[in-house]
Amino acid sequence: MSLADRLKACYTGAVYDVMRDMGRRDCVLPNTIRPIDPTIKLAGPVWTAAGRQADGAGHDETLLSWTGLLSAAPAGHVVVCQPNDSTIAHMGELSAETLKLRGILGYICDGGSRDVEFLERMRFPVFCRYYTPLDVVGRWLVDSMGEPIEIGGIRIATGDYVLADRDGVVIVPAEIVEDVVTETERIISTESDLRRAILDGMDPQEAYKKYGVF
Repeated sequence: MSLADRLKACYTGAVYDVMRDMGRRDCVLPNTIRPIDPTIKLAGPVWTAAGRQADGAGHDETLLSWTGLLSAAPAGHVVVCQPNDSTIAHMGELSAETLKLRGILGYICDGGSRDVEFLERMRFPVFCRYYTPLDVVGRWLVDSMGEPIEIGGIRIATGDYVLADRDGVVIVPAEIVEDVVTETERIISTESDLRRAILDGMDPQEAYKKYGVF
């Protein structure tokens, strides 16, 4: 099983607990970034992008910039975008179809999306802050691709890993991801033992003393 598949089999709460105990508390993106479809979980290596408002930019200029991002996104990755904007949509139905066809695992954005009904039908994982019909045309340009970005004070680099579910979005730095996933798998197994003990009637405090998790 790949590292991305192993991470996807975990859940954000357990991953956060492990990173907290490793002294890596600053790993969760703002709680305003939510899944369009909360039934879909997303995990994989990150590929970053960033942009800026560009009111008055030309029609072709903005669409060439945007389609350049779609072309550059590498298969088998999750695109994580810092648009530095809170007014327009930075994902839509045709763009999502393109990314899905190209083997992109999903899209996380500190901004907006549109065509939400279509995105739900596609079951392409998109996490964002808001919805709006406004698009990038004449309004927004890509600034960087593959370079480090920051969302909510969390630094994110291409090659880091992300796990996103209905609870939120956790970023796992590349240099510790193997250790984090292995320890999370151990914790989840221990939690299963604790849960069975609780259901069998064990006192919760005694269960915590025995298993060391709760």
